[in-house]
Order: sequence, then C-alpha cells, then structure tokens
Amino acid sequence: MLDIKQLRENPQLVRERLNSRGDKYDIQPIVDFNEQQRKLEAQRTQLQARSNEIAKTIPGKIKAGLDPKGPEILALREEGSAVKAEIATVETQEKEITAKIQEIVLTLPNLPSESTPLGKSEEDNVEVRRWGDEYLPQNPDILPHWEIAEKLGILNTERAVKVAQSRFVALIGAGAALERALIQFMLDRQIAAGYIEVMPPILINTESLTATGQLPKFAEESFKCADDDLWLTPTAEVPVTNFYRGEILAAEDLPIYHCAYTPCFRREAGSYGRDMRGLIRLHQFNKVELLKFVHPDTSFEELEKLTENAEAILQALQLPYRVIELCTGDLGFSSAKTYDLEVWLPSSGKYREISSCSNCTDFQARRGNIRFKEKSKKGTQFIHTLNGSGLAVGRTMAAILENYQQSDGTVRIPPILQPYLGREVL
Repeated sequence: MLDIKQLRENPQLVRERLNSRGDKYDIQPIVDFNEQQRKLEAQRTQLQARSNEIAKTIPGKIKAGLDPKGPEILALREEGSAVKAEIATVETQEKEITAKIQEIVLTLPNLPSESTPLGKSEEDNVEVRRWGDEYLPQNPDILPHWEIAEKLGILNTERAVKVAQSRFVALIGAGAALERALIQFMLDRQIAAGYIEVMPPILINTESLTATGQLPKFAEESFKCADDDLWLTPTAEVPVTNFYRGEILAAEDLPIYHCAYTPCFRREAGSYGRDMRGLIRLHQFNKVELLKFVHPDTSFEELEKLTENAEAILQALQLPYRVIELCTGDLGFSSAKTYDLEVWLPSSGKYREISSCSNCTDFQARRGNIRFKEKSKKGTQFIHTLNGSGLAVGRTMAAILENYQQSDGTVRIPPILQPYLGREVL
C-alpha cells in the first residue's frame, strides 16, 4: 500500500513513478478524498471539543445554583445532544471516505525504486551478469526435459490429467526422489546461510492475500475454496509474510530471515506454446521461498544478499544462468526492485526464469501493518519485506534434465545432489 501522506504531499512524483510502470494511474480521486477526510476530521475535532465543553459546563452551572430543569440547562443539554448527533454523522462520512480511499489504494502497485531501470516491457530489462558458461552442454541433440523424463519413466502427464486436469504432472520413482532431493538440498543450503525454516499453512485467508498484494487485483489467478474464506497459497511469500501481520517487532530482532518449502498453486490462464508441456508452467508446483524482514535503511543491500543466496543454489548445481534486472514496466505488483535469475534450457536455446528476487520496501508492511520500534525513537516504523525463490523446484529439475543429458539417453546427477539420491545417473 502506498503512503497516503506521500500521495497527498507529492502527488506529481507518485504519479510519475507509477506511470513509469507503463499504465496510467489516476491518483487524483485519492487526493480529493483525502482532502475531504481531513476537513471532516477537523470538523469532528471541533465538534468533540464543544461536546466536551458542554459536558463540563452543565455540572458547574448546576453546582453554582442553576435549576437542573431550568431553561439554560435544558438548552445546553439540547445543544449537547445535537452536537453528538452531528459528530455521529461526520464519523459516518469519514468511514465512507476512508473505505473509498482504501478501495482505490489497494489497486495501486508499489512505486518503482529510483534505481530500477525505466522501460515498458521485458524487452527493456537489463542483463546484470552471467555465470557458468563453462558448464554449457555440448550435446547437440538434447531433448526437451519432458521427453527425456517420459523416456526415463520418471514423469507421467496423462495419468496426472486423468486425476486432475491439464497442467498437472505426476513424478514417478527417481523423478519423485529427485524432486524431494532438490527440496531438501535447497533448504539445507539456505538454513546454512542463516535462514530459519518455516512450514506454513497451505490454505490462507483473504486478509493474508490482500496484505501481500495478490488481492484484490489478482483474484482470478488464485484457487479459492468455495465454502470457506480460504485460498490455496500461490507462494510461501504469502503465509510467511503474514506471520507478522499486525505486529510491532523490536528493532533489535531485525533482520529476520525465513525459508519455506510449500507446494504452490496458480491458475496460469492462457496458452504458452511449448510451456503447455513439461514442468515450466503448471497449476501446482513446488518451491523453496526466501523471506526477509529488515530495517528500511538496509533493504536494498539485503536484496543483493538474497539474490546471491538464490544464485548459490544454481552455482552449487553447476547450472548456467544469468541475472536480469527488471525494468519499471515489467515489475511485479508489490515490488520496488527485482532481479530475475534465468537458467539455461538448451532444448529451447533460451534462458528461462527460475527465481524472482524482490524488495517490496514498505508496501506489504503497510497493507499488513507490520512495524518495528527502535528504543531511541518515538513511535514505530514500517519494516521492509523481501522475497525470492530459492528456487522453483520443477524448473530446477527441468534444467538438470536438459543440461546434464547425455548422448546415450541418460542424465547425470549433479555431483552436489548425488549423496541425496544415492546414485550418479538417471
């Protein structure tokens, strides 16, 4: 959620930074409503002062000898009743305007950071670095990961579709073992890097999705339970961020690092060509997520470290990848600055996203009212939240099946994973 004070005091800057995302955002209604709200607040304050004054005056006049049922006291009582009725009317108007402001503000994305490159679409994203060119496979006849997986008997799509629908897969035998090994390996590495593991609920309520920014705008991308106020989690970012919703943390407890494995669920509406097959774009997929709750002064430094933590998984697996800095026109709704990690998939000759690492600044903290307090300062501040995939497990498996594919139809297991699987080859 954007800062209403900033919207009111510097609407032109807010408008420019929002519009750098590529859409046109009309914030004038918020500014107008806020002005009305402030006038009503001032009116209510004056009325409350008069009400208090009357409440104090009546006992004093009675004590001084006036008849409690006399005309002067009666007039004061009538005025007091009228003032209270007017206060109630003003409070109702304030609530209505506050609701209107809230409704609009919840649809506005985060402001891009000043360091985020300007651009209209993914074509304007900036490549920051590449890693692992020496690990690029030399096999010229690499099969797409779903084909080699089906040949190896470790993936079955037809039976998954039979029990669910399209964009679901079933992993079998060594495929299931490889998925579990990747999850355990990723968690082990991130715990060693200082993250505290969390196993959160998979079903989450509307308030949680609203706090992190998935609702109200992206309701159609999520799966909802028809008879409950519960949704299937699209990412562990949602439940873990909401652990601290409505809380005031101590500054000395920051930063807080969490990692979490969850299955994730997204509708992924539309057609994506080759991505309709395999492990790239599914309704259900596994992911290890990294979360940080940090002091505002350090959040961009923390983003660099979080990105390095995600990169460390790819480096340990010896998978070639590149880091892309997203431009303003390609940023996610809640993000102020994002790095995407894209792993090399040789069958398509392209780098494909495998992790998105974002600094959401105070955007989610405002929506979820997550604050912290420093002993040396009065009042509280909103924390900054960060999140990133460490990594998307299915896409990591896809990258292994292609980059480690051999000409004889086998797939080597990355050395770092061999102890987890107890084998060297699929």
